[in-house]
Amino acid sequence: MKEINTAVRTDAPEIMDDFELKGSELRQTLQDLNRVNKLLGGDRISIKGLKKLLSGIDKKEINIADVGCGNGAFLRHLAKWGRTHDYSFSLTGIDANPYAVEIAREQSSHFSEIKYLSIDVFEPEFRNLEFDMVICTLTLHHFKDEQLIELMNYFYDQSKIGVVINDLHRSSFAYRSFQAFCSVFINNEIARKDGLTSILRGFKRKDLENYKKFLPPAEHFISWEWAFRYLWIVKKRII
Repeated sequence: MKEINTAVRTDAPEIMDDFELKGSELRQTLQDLNRVNKLLGGDRISIKGLKKLLSGIDKKEINIADVGCGNGAFLRHLAKWGRTHDYSFSLTGIDANPYAVEIAREQSSHFSEIKYLSIDVFEPEFRNLEFDMVICTLTLHHFKDEQLIELMNYFYDQSKIGVVINDLHRSSFAYRSFQAFCSVFINNEIARKDGLTSILRGFKRKDLENYKKFLPPAEHFISWEWAFRYLWIVKKRII
């Protein structure tokens, strides 16, 4: 069996990086990726991070952005969670793929607290947006180190309270485990290929520890989570 090199992050592209991907192929791939995320507890990890930032915060209207929202599955989950826990959320989903945003709007039509924007995160239009919190789930790994450090600084500047990152742990065991998982649960070729590439584009703890050095002062909480995730919480020092 070929050895998997996880010493450094790969810069191999993912099929989902093509923002022209659309139609039934995009719809099915997003559905399958969300299924994987749900089965492996991804939503739970993101909620855990948000709860850390929400602790001690008034349950007034809280504005949260989900960057790289895909078809909006997590925002719908968050909206339901917020209603159950008496939060007044204003939720904004942001994705560079306009076709994904179309699907998200269609599937979120019964959620008045959610809106969607199709924006490139490196355009001024994005940098001018402000939120209480920014969450980024399985999206940061799509960027090279220099880009993601720039992006994390945008998130820091845009958020009043803090940032939650939920992303993949880069390891050979995670890679082999996902191969086994796909053989049982995932038939979609794009989801299978991109899932494996995503792991190789993921992070080790030392990567996250290094990135935080490039951010302004804040409290950082980095934890490994099942299954093969890192949760990175950046809590701003509110004066």
